[in-house]
Amino acid sequence: MDSVARHILDLSRRGLLRGATAMAALAATRPVFAQRVVPMPVFQSDPFPLGVASGDPWPDGVVIWTQLSQDPLGDGGMPPAALELRWEVAEDEGFTRIAARGAALAKPELNHSLRVEVTGLRPSATYHYRFIAGGAASPVGRTRTAPAPNARPARMRFVSAGCQHYEQGLFTAWRHVAGEPDLDFVFHYGDYIYERGASVGRSGNFPAIRSHNSPEVRTLEAYRRRYALYQLDPDLRAAHHAHPFLMSFDDHEVENNWASVTSGRGTPPEQLALRKAAAFQAWYEAMPLRPSQVPQGPDILAHRGFQWGTLASVSVLDTRSFRDDQPCGDGVKPACDEVLNPAAHVLGPAQEAWLFGRLAQAEAVWSILAQQVMMMRRDVGGADAEDHPRYDMDKWDAYPAARARLLNHVRQARVPNLTVLTGDIHTAWAGTLRPDYDRDGPAVGVEFVSTSMSSAGDGREIWAGPQRALDRNPHIAFFNGRRGYTLIEADERRMETRFRAVPYVSRPGAPLEDRARFMVEAGRAELIRVG
Repeated sequence: MDSVARHILDLSRRGLLRGATAMAALAATRPVFAQRVVPMPVFQSDPFPLGVASGDPWPDGVVIWTQLSQDPLGDGGMPPAALELRWEVAEDEGFTRIAARGAALAKPELNHSLRVEVTGLRPSATYHYRFIAGGAASPVGRTRTAPAPNARPARMRFVSAGCQHYEQGLFTAWRHVAGEPDLDFVFHYGDYIYERGASVGRSGNFPAIRSHNSPEVRTLEAYRRRYALYQLDPDLRAAHHAHPFLMSFDDHEVENNWASVTSGRGTPPEQLALRKAAAFQAWYEAMPLRPSQVPQGPDILAHRGFQWGTLASVSVLDTRSFRDDQPCGDGVKPACDEVLNPAAHVLGPAQEAWLFGRLAQAEAVWSILAQQVMMMRRDVGGADAEDHPRYDMDKWDAYPAARARLLNHVRQARVPNLTVLTGDIHTAWAGTLRPDYDRDGPAVGVEFVSTSMSSAGDGREIWAGPQRALDRNPHIAFFNGRRGYTLIEADERRMETRFRAVPYVSRPGAPLEDRARFMVEAGRAELIRVG
């Protein structure tokens, strides 16, 4: 790995070895027919129905992705053999100035998905890319490389988004993301799919706007079809075509509220391991990820680091794979004794040590943690006449020792301008982070919690429960219950965050609105509302 790659993708030695081992294992177990490369078949329909995507930008390159299919909601309709595609990356949308080109194999063991690590590109540059299969060309995607390691870009502009339940709402907000100008990347914090089965009339507590394509998914084939259903949505596809993504996952890519080897639904560990193996392979196949992230059975390396020149250090975290089981029986409830466990983990020892090392060495203006579940304390109260404190046991509130370790490290190491990006909760929040919320100490960072793209239906502005949480938690400055995403723009002096929303997802055509705008000045962990 060259110096630029080491600077941008900060994977542990263990992670690289796991990726290499997994690739070797995959090659060793590959069926004989998968080694054959056959002539490209004559396609009866568009061979690129799932579009294209890009991700994980480095200064000298980016990952580009596509998948061949003739029957994406069925068995794929492809021959059981490797097919050679051509790919091109150009400086212009008309492909008159080619920057890189080559050929690569789409293999059946990865469901004829293909990811290419393109190198040799210029830093901080916009490119266009496409794939060619026989006489058919894919849609054209737009992507962008990261700045050079020692460069100070004038600004960075990106979106944080996720939680896209297909049944509970249209993906209109993704169409608005596609139209956002000059985005450097989109951070997808997870819940790309939902695993539950098809609904009739209602999906959970919400109207079913459309239906899933199968019963609850548990097998590799079922997960593959579920990803295809979501990626056939034209609004989601448009966002992938327009911007590079930093991909992560939360719980619904496997099952609700799983934690490490523990099922959220009482499934035995050995059965959960099989389900995770299927879920992670399907996730890897469907995403613009690097080969170092190929899953090894039920295990996957998802945490990694990016550097946006000297302006920002971005750490993408995995808050599911290594955490202790949710205490107190999960759900929203008063804290039990188990919450006080001083050795509790959300990240696990190895990932926590990796993150602490990154933070201590950070030389960028902004230190960004891109993760899944709410970190700041949120006492929702309201359980009884005495209105005792209650917390969500699936969030960092159930692991206060782990939160304190992290935020005390931030304070002691003087980590600059900590900004935490979060999702999962299907509503938008903004607040400040403290190592100990029971003492009136200074804030060490800020947190922006993005609402969902479609999960939980149209939503509402505010209601009694969130208002009670605002009243009980003075460090929380904002709430909104509509669907949408968070748009963040930062330079060396300030970060501005816009909470963007659509008024409805139950029908097409929702306009985009800004529900709030906050500014954070570099050097001050304080939210200033400016709109």
